[in-house]
Amino acid sequence: MKHLLHTIINVIFNLTSPFFLWLPFADLRRWYLRLFVKSLGKRTYIGRNVDVKEPSKISIGHHSVINKNVLLNGRGGLVIGNNVDIAQDVFILTEQHDQNDDMHALVKKSVCIEDYVWIATRATVLPGVVLGKGAVVACGAVVTKDVDSMTVVGGVPARYISERKSGLKYSFNYREKFSF
Repeated sequence: MKHLLHTIINVIFNLTSPFFLWLPFADLRRWYLRLFVKSLGKRTYIGRNVDVKEPSKISIGHHSVINKNVLLNGRGGLVIGNNVDIAQDVFILTEQHDQNDDMHALVKKSVCIEDYVWIATRATVLPGVVLGKGAVVACGAVVTKDVDSMTVVGGVPARYISERKSGLKYSFNYREKFSF
C-alpha cells in the first residue's frame, strides 16, 4: 500500500511539475515544491524550470538559491545545505549507469552539498559526491570526487584550483516575486 501511494504521488508530481515549476511566480513555485520534497528551508529561492526527480528524497536548507534550469535528481538521495548558491543550468545527479555492467545497471548514490557551497553555471555533480562547506565549483566543471571544505575546483574532471578565502558570513535573502 505504501509503495502504491508513493507511486501515485510521483505520477501526480511528474504530471504537474513542468507547469508549476515553469510559472513566473516564485512564491507559488516554492509552495508547490514544499508539498513534495522531504524538506525545504525558509527563504530558499527556486528558479523557473527546475527539473526535479524523486522530490521525496531531496532536502534543501535555509537561504539557498537554486536558479533556473537546474536538474535536481534525488533518486539516490540529495541533501542541499544552507546558503548554497546553485547557478543556472547545473546538473546534480544521484544515479548513473554502470559502464562495466553487462546489463547497463543503474547505480544510485547520494549527493551531499554542505553549507555555503557555490556551484557555478553549467557544472555537473556526479553521484556519490560530497561538496564540503564553502566549496566552489567553477563553470562547466564535472565533479566526480568529493571536494574538501573551502576548496575551489574546476575542469573535466574537476581538479583543485585554489583555496577559498572567505569568512562565509553572508546569508542569501534572494526574492524575486515575478520572473521570465
